[in-house]
Amino acid sequence: MGFQQGLSGLNISSKALEVIGNNVANANTYGAKSARAEFSDMYAASLGGAGNNGIGIGARVAAVAQQFTQGNISTTSNNLDLAINGRGFFALATDQGETVYSRNGQFKRDAQGFIINNEQHKLLGQALDETGAPAGPAGSPIQLSNEGSAPEPAEAITMTANLDARAKTIDSAIAVDFENSKSYNFVTSQTVYGDNGAPVALNYYFRKVADAVAEDLSAVPPVAAQGATWDIYVTADGNTNAASINPPGAATTVPPPTPLPIGQVIFNPDGSLPANTVITLPDIPGGNNGQPLVGVTFDMSASTEYSGNYAVTNLIGGGYGAGNLSDFIIESDGTVKARYTNGQSKALARVQLADFRNLNGLQPIGANEWKATNASGEPLPLGSPGSGVYGLLQSGALEESNVDLTGELVNMIVAQRTYQANAQTIKTEDQVLQTLVNLR
Repeated sequence: MGFQQGLSGLNISSKALEVIGNNVANANTYGAKSARAEFSDMYAASLGGAGNNGIGIGARVAAVAQQFTQGNISTTSNNLDLAINGRGFFALATDQGETVYSRNGQFKRDAQGFIINNEQHKLLGQALDETGAPAGPAGSPIQLSNEGSAPEPAEAITMTANLDARAKTIDSAIAVDFENSKSYNFVTSQTVYGDNGAPVALNYYFRKVADAVAEDLSAVPPVAAQGATWDIYVTADGNTNAASINPPGAATTVPPPTPLPIGQVIFNPDGSLPANTVITLPDIPGGNNGQPLVGVTFDMSASTEYSGNYAVTNLIGGGYGAGNLSDFIIESDGTVKARYTNGQSKALARVQLADFRNLNGLQPIGANEWKATNASGEPLPLGSPGSGVYGLLQSGALEESNVDLTGELVNMIVAQRTYQANAQTIKTEDQVLQTLVNLR
């Protein structure tokens, strides 16, 4: 009789509807993965049986297979929200010391600074030093500090600039006066920082004191070609002083009372400067909360003197002041950086991902998390996003459910019709039995 076949059909159709219903319910769940009910037919076994005339006894649910395809990625306003674009799982530590895995990147910080999900499970990774090198064991809970950024004093200032070769030489009879723009050709400024993080306003003044010299081999002694000569002055919070200089061929200065250049640069005939044109700034008093800046060098080696406008294309090395924590950012390779109000950033840790050889062997435990089983095997070694098989991270984004809602509604209709058809099979068998019972 066909009751068993029809009953098995009702059972698997009911199971299919359960799976579809769960998919639909999680269509808007971040990191959720759809599932698919997979069926197989059944035949009665007989000892010594042969031939191809066996009639099946129905169907059964062979497996409920999860579909680990990539979900769409949507952006959020939380920098700690993370989406994996590619393979991999976030590794999370539970309070019981277990490791579970998830694709849901809805993270935040707890009171101790650990990055946690909504289940209070801690995100695993590896601590880094300021250079980005590992500073702790892999697979450790990531803890982020609220500490600020310490000040960094100026030590080696580098300027890349162009001084206009068309500039006129200033007569030596015109005394240097920083209030008189006719006593110098060009000025630019920079804020640097002292040992205690106090800002110091530096002004650099450039004064052309000699034009370029053409080569004259007939002179006694012969004259070699050279570019123009410029004196450089500097003030720190309005104060000035003398200094030593270390470019090739430069002369030392003498103490004030009048403003004196910190150094002199002589360009090559082609408009470049000799290599290692480095000036040592004077210990000018008044800046740095009344304390002089000490031992700061000023490198102009990459500067030029071409016929063109004055321009400063690079002016770096002035240090920075103290900064408070602003926020955290996570880069595509999983590097977690703190950003500070002084414009600096520092690497703190790196998020690490896990993966498995048999994803369908993972056991779902709810809350968009899975745990490893014998079927899944042990996880592959934790790795950085973007390395090996692992996908990249996207900060301020979340992976949406991969449920195809339209497809699930179609599957629901098919499962419903299958259920009705199997019910009709049972109904028909019942009518056949009723006919047999009514025979006289």
